[in-house]
Amino acid sequence: MDRIIITVVGKDRVGIIAKVCTYLSEQNINILDITQTILDGFFNMMVIADMSGSSREFFDISDELKSLGEEIGVRILAQREDIFTKMHRV
Repeated sequence: MDRIIITVVGKDRVGIIAKVCTYLSEQNINILDITQTILDGFFNMMVIADMSGSSREFFDISDELKSLGEEIGVRILAQREDIFTKMHRV
């Protein structure tokens, strides 16, 4: 499994989840877990997804998600799961 962690942070507005999830679906990226909260008008979402079904490269997905975030007024960061796994082994 090729898992990625996606975080989305910004001022809350209508359609953030829809836009991010639509993009992932179009890239054949499966959402394994998702959580979102709104604190004092600020939106925060974390997604764990499997991109093994996608034919796209991680760096392309990461760049496109960043651009999508700029379009909708939030910050989107995609990271490979193994970065977290390796970080905790040190």
